Amino acid sequence: MSLPLDSAIDRQAGDASAMAGERFARAVAAKDSGTLRSLFADIIDFQAVTPGRHWQATTPSEIVDQIVLGKWYNPDDHIEHLESVSTSQLPGREHVEYRVRVRNADGDHVVEQQAYYNTDGARITWMRVLCSGYLKIGEDS
Repeated sequence: MSLPLDSAIDRQAGDASAMAGERFARAVAAKDSGTLRSLFADIIDFQAVTPGRHWQATTPSEIVDQIVLGKWYNPDDHIEHLESVSTSQLPGREHVEYRVRVRNADGDHVVEQQAYYNTDGARITWMRVLCSGYLKIGEDS
């Protein structure tokens, strides 16, 4: 099942903190740099782990331009659709998990990410992301 990519912008946030994670996932899937930047506080403690690399950033521009849309999903990676997104709450922390289908020169892939985050109410101030990497569809290895 494919989920709409444009809903990061269209949704009204009932609970801004809980919605921040879903909006993040939808903005990543839409490769919407403006919405992504708006979700982060001016100063943020961001760290992520992808296969083979640890990432760190402290500003929205670093996260969006240099990491998420600069390296993880570059212009040649076409996010076909958001396959799933779900959120949950832990004591003092929020959680979002999402899966996207990506097409690039190497073929079709699925990428899943788990993120834990805190907000100041509306904007993300602390985030940790764990990524599956690009898993080629149709390969069992």
